[in-house]
Amino acid sequence: MYAVVKNGGKQYRVQEGDFLFLDKISDVESGNEIELSVLAVSKEGELLLDGGSVKAEVVEEGRAKKVIIYKKRRRKDSKLKKGFRRTYTKVKITSISA
Repeated sequence: MYAVVKNGGKQYRVQEGDFLFLDKISDVESGNEIELSVLAVSKEGELLLDGGSVKAEVVEEGRAKKVIIYKKRRRKDSKLKKGFRRTYTKVKITSISA
């Protein structure tokens, strides 16, 4: 059994026991349980588009490794260097029900 959930404009295919890095969810602490919005649930080979719920336990919050964005335009003496660190909430999928 798997489900397709939506968070932060992205869709994820999850099963029970999976770990997932979501965009930072405010006002949650480690150990709390949250419910994710469900788009579809697959049960015994059938895809159910309505109903269903996915519960997840918050494992930790953190920041990802820094990504460097470097742009250079040749012969223009123009360059740009930026860094970006994504803040995330790591969750573990505890239950999927259809």
